[in-house]
Amino acid sequence: MPALPYAAAAAALAATLFSPAASAACYYIYAADSELIYRSYEAPVDLSFPLHQTLSSVAPGGKMVFTLDTQGCEVVINKLPSRTKPSAASAAPRARRADRG
Repeated sequence: MPALPYAAAAAALAATLFSPAASAACYYIYAADSELIYRSYEAPVDLSFPLHQTLSSVAPGGKMVFTLDTQGCEVVINKLPSRTKPSAASAAPRARRADRG
């Protein structure tokens, strides 16, 4: 048998195994008194920084939990201070820059 079908199958298997999985997460923030104050598919803090640096500015004394189980996450809860709520202006796409060529 020619090696080509095996090479194609191996390449397809490798692409499947090493490609990132598409997944959604649900983010929860509980206040210091254990009240649920945030639930959404959108991360409430910048996840490029450690949580102990960002969460305290959003919910002092709070706890953040995120899970791949998205049941119930479609009903958004956002009782965070208004400065941390995403604004419509920040969600709008930016205008294209003029071509310099």
